[in-house]
Amino acid sequence: MTPERPYGEDAIPAAEELQPFEPSDPGRSDPGLLYAALDLGTNSCRMLIAQPRGSQFQVVDSFSKTVQLGVGLEASGRLSRASMGRTVQALRICQKKIEKHQVRRMRLVATEACRRARNARDFIRGVQQETGLRLEIIPPEEEARLAVVSCAPLVSPRTEQLLVVDIGGGSTELVWIDLSGVPHRDRPRAIMRLHAGFHQPEREAQPNARVVDWISVPLGVATLKDQFTDVEDDAARFALMSWYFEENLASFSPYNAENPREGFQIIGTSGTVTTVAASFLGLKRYDRNKVDGLRMTSAQIDQVIRDYLQLGPEGRRTDPRIGRDRHALIMSGAAILQALMRIWPTDRLSVADRGLREGLLYAQMSADGVLEDGPYLT
Repeated sequence: MTPERPYGEDAIPAAEELQPFEPSDPGRSDPGLLYAALDLGTNSCRMLIAQPRGSQFQVVDSFSKTVQLGVGLEASGRLSRASMGRTVQALRICQKKIEKHQVRRMRLVATEACRRARNARDFIRGVQQETGLRLEIIPPEEEARLAVVSCAPLVSPRTEQLLVVDIGGGSTELVWIDLSGVPHRDRPRAIMRLHAGFHQPEREAQPNARVVDWISVPLGVATLKDQFTDVEDDAARFALMSWYFEENLASFSPYNAENPREGFQIIGTSGTVTTVAASFLGLKRYDRNKVDGLRMTSAQIDQVIRDYLQLGPEGRRTDPRIGRDRHALIMSGAAILQALMRIWPTDRLSVADRGLREGLLYAQMSADGVLEDGPYLT
């Protein structure tokens, strides 16, 4: 499959690792103010239930489960009976949580695996029949847009050029944003406004963040790994994965552009990025408060990846910093991450333990007007 971009233009932590986005409120929550966001990806099923709190939100309940929905999809073009069964079981748990909290406002979305599978529509109908949950398959642009919105609080006021990278199970979204025309104090707020679309009419009172280009590469940690299962040598397989991912960026316009190092920021959001950060910090038990917002240098990332290669498959499987649910996919994710850090003019990466679910929550709450006017809102 070829990477996707706008029409007409050329241009996971495991369940035990999950931490609240904001500290949980020990008091009772008001069901009328609760929102749910569910992200069904190629590898994982994740959900957050949250309530607005000031200019952000507070998590009330959460769920994360590795379901491997996309297993075998690359070869067959279909979701397997076993993977659909695992996924329905996870979605039943999500349905019970939604019912328990009496959530009325929600968005439940599916991404790359369901975009690609020939039997995805049948699967979606089956989910509704068995769980009562209505999943919607969202296009790559919306997935990219919501990932960008979730990262708005991490955008530095000094950032002139921003690259947001969301490494998923089945695809990787990259969005290049020019913030040079936006006043420094308004840059995070300008990022939040992108939830309404990448191309918005200019308003003199509120200068827009300009999306230079975006791309959805149909290679994520699971699908990239599946491309090279026949290569036995661990280091050779890693090198081939990194090269192959870079080859798929050729049509992304900023790939070939000269971009200054000054004022450039990369924000990475994915289980790969947070796992690399946790490994760098030496965390045997994941701590979101230490990982989210961490800035790592290219040299630090390279050292973690070299350590992974030195460990080998068996060493990675037993390394507590990587975790049982991540060890089989960490090298394909690391290959993507290393390619990105090799290509673009920065020696630092901002780590985001946030993504599609947080973007869904921000977008819903912003549309309903329930978030206070704060530093990240319109």
